[in-house]
Amino acid sequence: MPYLKLKDGVDLYYKDWNTTGSPTVTFSHGWPLNSDNFEAQMFFLASQGCRVVAHDRRGHGRSSQPWDGNDMDTYADDLHQLFEHLDLDGVMMVGHSTGGGEVARFCGRHGTSRVKKAVLISAVTPLMVQTASNPTGTPLSVFESFREAMVKDKAQFFIDVPSGPFFGFNREGAEVSQGLIWSWWQQGMMCGFKSAYDCIKAFSETDLTDDLKNMNIPVLFLHGDDDQVVPIGPSAQTAVTIVPNGTLKTHPGGPHALPNICSDEVNKDLLAFLKE
Repeated sequence: MPYLKLKDGVDLYYKDWNTTGSPTVTFSHGWPLNSDNFEAQMFFLASQGCRVVAHDRRGHGRSSQPWDGNDMDTYADDLHQLFEHLDLDGVMMVGHSTGGGEVARFCGRHGTSRVKKAVLISAVTPLMVQTASNPTGTPLSVFESFREAMVKDKAQFFIDVPSGPFFGFNREGAEVSQGLIWSWWQQGMMCGFKSAYDCIKAFSETDLTDDLKNMNIPVLFLHGDDDQVVPIGPSAQTAVTIVPNGTLKTHPGGPHALPNICSDEVNKDLLAFLKE
């Protein structure tokens, strides 16, 4: 299993499949998961001839669990170090949820010289939390309740989230996959406690508006109109108006977990956008 030793000593785990393939597609996962959550997309695109790279964000999965650095700036800097280490160029970046914010901050902070396109899936951009300038955002009290639930019983909280809104399994008539619930729980429990706790602030309170403005590449937004975690209105429908060259594809009835619940459709969307 490959690791990259980052400048601050953190060991960053990553997957690099079909290393001779082209073009390269990178994947940035959501909270509190890891690169395993993108394996359906990685396998599909690698089978189509692409090189695919995905990392476990610091504090998540198999990467180190540092006390500090659990913020969007550092997440983006870590990913930039991985790009330099692997000498990635002409990349299509893909990010889900928190990972979408990571992709936006990467482009805003490090530019797009190595990036050809980006896909933001159920992404937290431009800003999740409700503020005076973002009145349709999610109230801060919701994210405070996440932190309280983690402190009280992280294991149970990490069962409740995938059992309900994340996959949309709380909707009437939903086809519940116990395997997906267990997989989410397993990945979440691998995430360091402080890392998961701090990341809630990172994904909810980081304003990515300026980063979106600086994404001078084609950007595809994929979002479900039944996303209960990151509602489509304040996120994708707003973000697509901020980027210079954006397209929004809405998945009717789609939940937050589009890469899992709508994997076939997402795979087709990624491949089509890659070939454009």
